[in-house]
Amino acid sequence: MITEKYYGEIIDVLKKIKDTQKEKIASAADMISEVIVNDGIIYVFGCGHSHLIALDTFYRAGGLANVSAMLDTDLMLHNGAAKSSKMEKMSGIASSIFERYDIKANDAIIVVSTSGKNAVPVEMALEARKNNIKTISIVSSAYFEDKKAEPMLYQCSDIFVDNCVVHGDATLDIAGANTKMGSISTIASSFVIQSILMEGAALAAKSHALPPIYMSGNIDGGEEYNKELIRRYLPRIKHL
Repeated sequence: MITEKYYGEIIDVLKKIKDTQKEKIASAADMISEVIVNDGIIYVFGCGHSHLIALDTFYRAGGLANVSAMLDTDLMLHNGAAKSSKMEKMSGIASSIFERYDIKANDAIIVVSTSGKNAVPVEMALEARKNNIKTISIVSSAYFEDKKAEPMLYQCSDIFVDNCVVHGDATLDIAGANTKMGSISTIASSFVIQSILMEGAALAAKSHALPPIYMSGNIDGGEEYNKELIRRYLPRIKHL
């Protein structure tokens, strides 16, 4: 059954991340812990479907309240999916997006791009580096041999974590179809970033810095609990 095969592919990728990326995740968590301890903001950026990873970490139950998704309409799917794919490859866009966020020295940015070779995510990491902002990237090493971009995202980041996604993203052959289905990058990248953020929060807590974590607004006391966090970060997080 296709569902079982897809489940197997997901488990295999998550296990590969767990087995091979522990040290990278731990290093990224150290960086995130430092941001939390210093009351900084964690910015998350991705184009196309990678922006879903930013949304998955932003303003949600069980998520850090000091996360700011960097959301640019022209690079998201709802305002023209084919257009966003073309724009992601255009040089010169990242700097103007970066300038719209008040990113400071005690903040960090996580850039998500499975291929890690398109202009906007690469230049976003370079912009962060130019401004001495700590940078983590989530990429797939399956694309490291592609030479269409130089440098690539993993080369422009302080730390990169491999999401272990296959080249082309889709994982399963479908009888009668001419290309594969079953993309896996969203699941893999979400696992990576959530792991980084949770490990970072745990390290911050060990340093006696209370991690700012949203509670579900659909449980007793959740809405009131979250109001204080919203009040705290509203002046600092653009899309809150």
